[in-house]
Amino acid sequence: MATMVSSGLGAAYGMANNGTGIMAMSDVWPEPIMKSIIPVVMAGIITIYGLVAAVPSASSLNDDISLYSSFLQLSTGLSGLAASFAIIVVGDTGKRGTAQQP
Repeated sequence: MATMVSSGLGAAYGMANNGTGIMAMSDVWPEPIMKSIIPVVMAGIITIYGLVAAVPSASSLNDDISLYSSFLQLSTGLSGLAASFAIIVVGDTGKRGTAQQP
């Protein structure tokens, strides 16, 4: 469950941040919008990875879940969250570079 929630929150924030930047850039340079949409797609893929990773761990849930399995699920979700934040930074840098010199 933590895998899906963390990956989903990170991807939603990544899509919102990159989408806002794309709309701000489209006022100045409307031509390279399609190049700048790649970080939004990558943030969506993080959500799919989180869902794929959560399905096997959710199917093995029971009352006797070990602490190791719980931390494994949490770390998988947090890695999706961190990957989304990395996409935000890289996407923002790419958009700024494209806006300065298309």
